[in-house]
Amino acid sequence: MAATSNEKLVERRKSAITTAVGNASLKFIESGQGAVLWDVDGNEYIDFAGGIGAMNIGHGHPKVVAAIQDQAAKLIHCCFMVNPYESAVLLAEKLCQITPGDFPKKAVFLNSGAEAVENAVKVARYATKRQAIVVFDNGYHGRTLLTMTMTTKVKPFKLGFGPFAPEIYRVPFGNIPALQEFFLTGIDAENIAAIVAEPVQGEGGFNAPPSDFFPELQKICNDNGILFVMDEIQSGMGRTGKLWGADNWGVIPDLVVLGKSLAAGMPIAAVVGRDELLDSVHVGGLGGTYSANPVACAAALAVLEVFEAEDMVSKAQKLAKELEDRFTALQQKFDMVGDLHGLGAMRGFALVKGPDAKPATEEAGKLTAYCHQNGLVLLVTGIYGNVVRCLAPFVITDEQLDKGFAILEAGLAEIHKS
Repeated sequence: MAATSNEKLVERRKSAITTAVGNASLKFIESGQGAVLWDVDGNEYIDFAGGIGAMNIGHGHPKVVAAIQDQAAKLIHCCFMVNPYESAVLLAEKLCQITPGDFPKKAVFLNSGAEAVENAVKVARYATKRQAIVVFDNGYHGRTLLTMTMTTKVKPFKLGFGPFAPEIYRVPFGNIPALQEFFLTGIDAENIAAIVAEPVQGEGGFNAPPSDFFPELQKICNDNGILFVMDEIQSGMGRTGKLWGADNWGVIPDLVVLGKSLAAGMPIAAVVGRDELLDSVHVGGLGGTYSANPVACAAALAVLEVFEAEDMVSKAQKLAKELEDRFTALQQKFDMVGDLHGLGAMRGFALVKGPDAKPATEEAGKLTAYCHQNGLVLLVTGIYGNVVRCLAPFVITDEQLDKGFAILEAGLAEIHKS
C-alpha cells in the first residue's frame, strides 16, 4: 500500500488536524483538471462541488497555472502596504471596470470572503456614521465573529461561539413588506448603515428571490440613505448566468463583495464600490499583511482573461440549461425530489419525504455518502441540510455531466429503495 493512501492519510489526519474542521469526504485529493478530481489512490471523481463555488473555470486551467508559476518565480510577498506592485493595481482597475455601475469606483483586497464582508461593513459604518446592519434570514456571510453573527444557521456555524457582534438585524429574504414593517418594529431606517444581501443565497439553500425584490430593495436603500451591499462571493463570476448576480435584476450596489472563483482557488477577495465610500476611511484603516498578495493577484488577472477569451458566461448559461433539464427529470422520476432551487448554474433541489414533504436531512446525508463512494463529489446545503446543490465548473463536458448524473440517479434510487 502506498505511503500516501487514503487509509493512511485518514489516520494521520486524526492525529494532526482538529476534529472541529469537518470533511464532506475523507478521500484525499491529489490532482484535478477541469471538472474531474483524482485521489491519492487513483480514484476519479466528477466534481459537482467546485471547491464550494471557487472553481468556476475548472481545476488546473493552464493560463492560471502559468500565471501563478511566473509570479511565484518573481515575487511571492512583500506586503502591498509596504511596497506596492503593478498586478494589484491592474486587478483593481479591471474590477472597477466590470462590476455593476458606471460611477467612479475603487477597490480594496482582502484574503477571504468573510474578511471582505467585514470590511464592507466597516466602510459602510464609517461612511454613513450609522451602526446598524440588516441581513436576511437563511443568509451566509462567513465564520468570523461579525460574519458569523450575520449568518443565520446556528449549527455548525454559530453554536457555542457567542456572545455575538452587536447591531446586526435579520429580516425575511425576498419580502419587502416585512422589511418595511421592520423599520417600524425593529430599527428605524435612519439608523441603518447598510443592507447586505446575497443575490442567490448559497449556504441558506440556493434561494433565489422574487423578480421584483432587488429593484424594490435598492429603491428603499436609496430613499433612506442606506448603502446597498451585494455579497457576490458565491453568486458572482458567472455562476447565476450573468457575470454578477446583481445583473439579473439590473440593480447597482454601492459596494460589491467578491471572492471564491475570482482567482480559481487562490485566496483573494475584494470590496469594490463607490470611490467616495472607500476613500472616506482614514489612511491605514483598511488592509492586511497578505491582502493583494501578488501571486493571488496574478491568478485573478488570468481568471478574468479566461472569462473573456473563452466566454465563460456563455458556458455558464449552457450549464444552467443542462442542470435545469436534468434536475427537472429527476423531479419527475423521484417523489423525494422536491422543489428546485437556484438560478443559472447555481442549481439544486430539496430532498423531501412523506406526504408533508418534510426535509429529508438523513437521506441527504446518505445520498452524498453514496455519491462520494461512487465517484461524484456532491454537497448539500440549506437550513435543514436537505438541498442537494451543484456548483460544477462551467467547463464540465456533456460526458462528465452524464456520468455525474448517472451516479446521482443511482444514489437516489438506492435511498428510495431503503
